[in-house]
Amino acid sequence: MGFNEFKNRNISEDYVTVQEDNYPKTSWEVFKQVISRSVKGELFVGLKITFGIMTRALFKGEMATVQYPKEKLPIGPRYRAVHKLLRLLESGEERCIGCGLCEKICIANCIRMETKIDENSRKVATQYTINMGRCIFCGYCAEVCPELAIVHGGRYENASEQRAHFSLKEDILTSADGLGAQLEFDGFGSVSKDADKKIKKTPLSY
Repeated sequence: MGFNEFKNRNISEDYVTVQEDNYPKTSWEVFKQVISRSVKGELFVGLKITFGIMTRALFKGEMATVQYPKEKLPIGPRYRAVHKLLRLLESGEERCIGCGLCEKICIANCIRMETKIDENSRKVATQYTINMGRCIFCGYCAEVCPELAIVHGGRYENASEQRAHFSLKEDILTSADGLGAQLEFDGFGSVSKDADKKIKKTPLSY
């Protein structure tokens, strides 16, 4: 193959140029082409579907869209969203024992905690922050926690105007008033469903 033949890439005789001679040349031909393409059956089929959905939405109340944020779609039970710090159901104290395993295992390096010994000689976390801007929601912190203190809840709305709002302990800690609505997650150390039936009176030795 010579150099000129190499530069000419259209060396095959089997090429067919699509619609080479069908382009409209006058305004009347453009108008006829638009009309011929618009009056096909596909257009009316699409309009039929659109008007059917609009009629059901206006007169039958069958809305196809979700009116967010007034309406929200259900979330799966295993959905992992914004973290939650849980409390003990018996005393209301925080479950976190300040072991620091969640901070060490975090691959995004977004968890920070400071601990101290309280008046009850119990190690507690004085500051516990999670940078939601860095968190990848892998779930390692919840899996490694020996006390089920940190879990992933169902709250997925964490938009804010300031980055400082992404890491406040007060936002993810269960309030003392809302302890009755706290959901228990299955796992090591969690309260079983038949825990009340298993409670027995302590036998006395006298």
